[in-house]
Amino acid sequence: MTNPKCYLEPTQSAGREFFSRGITGSVVMLNLLRFREIADYSAHAELAPSSAISGAEAYRRYMDHTLPFLREAGGDVLFVGNGARWLIGPETERWDMAMLVRQSSATSFLAFAQNKEYLAGMGHRAAALEDSRLLPLTEWKLSID
Repeated sequence: MTNPKCYLEPTQSAGREFFSRGITGSVVMLNLLRFREIADYSAHAELAPSSAISGAEAYRRYMDHTLPFLREAGGDVLFVGNGARWLIGPETERWDMAMLVRQSSATSFLAFAQNKEYLAGMGHRAAALEDSRLLPLTEWKLSID
């Protein structure tokens, strides 16, 4: 049974809202990721390794598969780092990894996200993650004198 407080895929309404923002220029996606201790390939047996692997290893396989398609669509990974518990935030919440991914535009993000070859590896992501967040960010210009 899926925990209703876990978020692994965008909803249709969230997707509509993202594209209705009319973002011009690049967008940076803040990814917060919580891994399963052991990857769960039950829904994607065709991608399952011969022996059990960690959620972190399954996510590495997802990224190895994904990077060429991301870069082909005009995107790239800006930062990947190990996470932990919040310094400021809920004491019981932890994120294993944070990642910043730049897309050249919202349109290029959509093209990437709909690429059938890319989608063929999504089972690694599903097997890896216990929970996630994805926050699209646009640049905020500071006026520093």
